[in-house]
Amino acid sequence: MSKWLNSLQPWGALILRLALGLSMTVHGYEKVIPHGALNHFSHYVVSLGFPYWLGSVAAFTELVGGGLLILGLLTRLAAAFVAINMLVALVKVGIDQGFGISNYIFALAAIALMLVFYGAGALSLDRRLGLA
Repeated sequence: MSKWLNSLQPWGALILRLALGLSMTVHGYEKVIPHGALNHFSHYVVSLGFPYWLGSVAAFTELVGGGLLILGLLTRLAAAFVAINMLVALVKVGIDQGFGISNYIFALAAIALMLVFYGAGALSLDRRLGLA
């Protein structure tokens, strides 16, 4: 049984990468693409005590990082940025929002950290291009 489950590890990494990548891409899209959304989000980031420009960094980390995770390209780097983004969100926003939100943010951060440590897996562009 263990041998069979070990043979499925590439699929597990792919599923986690796709789940995190899709979530980040959707949330990043909502913060970047609609007219005025990036400005609005950056002002929200200022209200949390951060500089305005970090709003753009956080939003593009989600959008671009999510896309890279879906592709499995520069996975460890993208996952590291997403993990930092999610841990900051957990500390500054999630803890005050109750268990449901903080639990979700924590799960995303945990998936991102797993990808930092494990890598993209065999079913990725990183592996195809020799970057893994």
